[in-house]
Amino acid sequence: MKKLTIGFALTGSFCTFERAIGQMEELVRRGYEVLPVLSFHAGELDTRFMTAHEVRERVQHITGHEPIDTLTAAEPIGPKRMCDVYVVAPITGNSLSKLANGQFDTPAMLGAKSHLRNEKPLVLAVSTNDGLGAAAQNIGRLLQWRNVYFVPFGQDDPIKKPRSLVADFEQIPRTIAAALAGIQLQPMLIPSKLMN
Repeated sequence: MKKLTIGFALTGSFCTFERAIGQMEELVRRGYEVLPVLSFHAGELDTRFMTAHEVRERVQHITGHEPIDTLTAAEPIGPKRMCDVYVVAPITGNSLSKLANGQFDTPAMLGAKSHLRNEKPLVLAVSTNDGLGAAAQNIGRLLQWRNVYFVPFGQDDPIKKPRSLVADFEQIPRTIAAALAGIQLQPMLIPSKLMN
């Protein structure tokens, strides 16, 4: 039986890369084929959390695949039916805006758009300091889209960052399983005490 293939895109929100890459590893451990995709920033910027070289090395080591990191490489994701599910984890406020408003100018977002043409699940793991601010309208728009599913999320620090939202990355595998059945994993909004 053919393994299910998951496109797994990383965008910005570098502070959550460790958790996202950990879930990429968990999906491989569970027997999924994982194709890593990097936004331009995820694939090129060195940060205090890890260098771009470390990101590339780790995702390639975990998945056995060189990251998709150009528009040319991302475009065939849909036409070639390369993925059964496409995950964007983390998806930043910037990338939420791009997706919701039809701006597909990074490999991660073009991959998502290309994948959606096949009516297959797109799973989003939000991580944005503006989730209850400017990004809220884009989350609202995407909640109405067919085949779009959110990893349960909540306020990660309601006192110091009252508009910030972050997905519970450990629920990525469960969200994928539910999305494959056409179901939004519930509860989608989780209390801050349950956050990692």
